[in-house]
Amino acid sequence: MSKTNLTSMTLPALTEWVTGTLGEPKFRAGQIYRWVHQKRVGSFGEMTNLSAALRKKLEDAAFLTTLTTRRRLESRLDETVKLLLELPDRNCVEAVLMRYEHGLSLCISTQVGCRMGCKFCASTLGGLVRSLTPAEMLGEVYEAERQAGEPISSLVLMGIGEPLDNYQNVLDFLTILSSPEGRNLSLRHVSLSTCGLCDRIDALAELGLGLTLSISLHAADDETRNSIMPVNRQYNIARLMASCKNYFAKTGRRISYEYALIAGVNDSPAHAEALSALLGGQNCHVNLIPVNPVAERGTKRPEKSAVQRFAARLGALGLNATVRRELGSDIAAACGQLRRAEADNPDITAR
Repeated sequence: MSKTNLTSMTLPALTEWVTGTLGEPKFRAGQIYRWVHQKRVGSFGEMTNLSAALRKKLEDAAFLTTLTTRRRLESRLDETVKLLLELPDRNCVEAVLMRYEHGLSLCISTQVGCRMGCKFCASTLGGLVRSLTPAEMLGEVYEAERQAGEPISSLVLMGIGEPLDNYQNVLDFLTILSSPEGRNLSLRHVSLSTCGLCDRIDALAELGLGLTLSISLHAADDETRNSIMPVNRQYNIARLMASCKNYFAKTGRRISYEYALIAGVNDSPAHAEALSALLGGQNCHVNLIPVNPVAERGTKRPEKSAVQRFAARLGALGLNATVRRELGSDIAAACGQLRRAEADNPDITAR
């Protein structure tokens, strides 16, 4: 009989399992849950307020998930730290710790690889291997906090993978993350980035979770977006804008749009005007991101002056836009790059 992953279970699910499968009192579920998500123990033997008999039951029927750091890269330019984290099956994902004035922010992965196929992204090279479990996403948070020696204050689901392609696992992860008996991080401090899976955006809007939705837009017309983001052939820009407006109407949460500037592709004055026309009138913010060069993709970032002109043009047209502060440029902080380097060179010594 296969064992149950307790780290992935929400408190209601764990309670049902403890009372049903194990035949134990309900309060035991709360004790176990706090050991896993507050004390963050790595074994059932450490759960000292449980009887030896119950700990034996847990050993026989369940397991806990923890992640280990295979590589740690620290930027010499700022306080950014990139972690290559090893999953129980030896696959790896990336997480990035970033220091801001408001505190420590963490960007995590939601899948091993990605099947969205965006033409400027390293994460999708090699396609999707598998989705992460709630336990593995929590493991990214817990291991990053252990490495940092302090709690994170905000979280971004913007690393490797498409979060809404791993929809139910991400929802369970967010439930555990925000529960008072668990990590207790308010979802108002969480941003979820998607390339535009509109049916899932619509479903998310109905839940009213309070998190910030970040849309990887990168083009304001279907022809350009089709050429760099295959998802646009299924959900075109008009459909995406309808879902975004619905999300704001249902939640009242301002949407953030990510726009990676690619030289010669989407960085002209005409592209800026199209973007302003598309988003004008929305309560939103645009993050401009000079694209990270990926050797296999052949994409080039615009000159700094071109980025500044693009931002200035958006401002003149009345669109709220900023150029994202570049962090960890000396440690390949763009998602997917370290994982691919490790795959090509698995014997690199951790540090």
